[in-house]
Amino acid sequence: MSDPVLALAGVSRVYNPGQPAEVRVLCGVDLALAPGEVAGLVAPSGAGKSTLLHIAGLLDRPDAGTVAICGRDMTRAGDGERTRVRRDEVGFVYQFHHLLPEFSALENVALPQRAAGRSRREAETRARALLAAVGLAARAGHRPAELSGGEQQRVAICRALANRPRILLADEPTGNLDPATAETVFALLAGLVRETGMAALIATHNLGLAARMDRVLRLEAGRIRPG
Repeated sequence: MSDPVLALAGVSRVYNPGQPAEVRVLCGVDLALAPGEVAGLVAPSGAGKSTLLHIAGLLDRPDAGTVAICGRDMTRAGDGERTRVRRDEVGFVYQFHHLLPEFSALENVALPQRAAGRSRREAETRARALLAAVGLAARAGHRPAELSGGEQQRVAICRALANRPRILLADEPTGNLDPATAETVFALLAGLVRETGMAALIATHNLGLAARMDRVLRLEAGRIRPG
């Protein structure tokens, strides 16, 4: 098995520690993802899926344990280094696409590349290629309000892939879509992950989609268990 691109070891997260309202969300989570692997994360609402994804994607820090990305322990890295790694190595897709409404689909996909230092021409060339790959070449100039829900989510996937990340984290990426569109978006997402050799962790309530992933992980009582 290839070395993991994402490895969590003993990760814990507690809200309101030592208080009457203390909530132990994560209790020693261990998790490793290999290149090209698509893993599903299944848990009830409020069980800590989003917290786990935020810690894995360096948006939050654990109270205990380590988070390693591409073999490097990021737990004690400074904010600047965490921001760089998050920008360059991690892509996020959410249930609600969070596209910038004043920008076109092309501009939404180009923006993270510009933030990473690429020229406008280079960023737009890759954005056009990504949009074409998901069947949106003719919609590149449209703003989010002019796109369907499935089209908006495809743009969000392109944005997540824009900087060629090694890890893709998706939080209920099909939860806001009708079943047919959800199937199309999932198939596209899984295909792109496997083609590019990324590792993907996809949180979902859809057990049918989860069953089609390489592994299913259940988050129960703050711990990861095989599905």
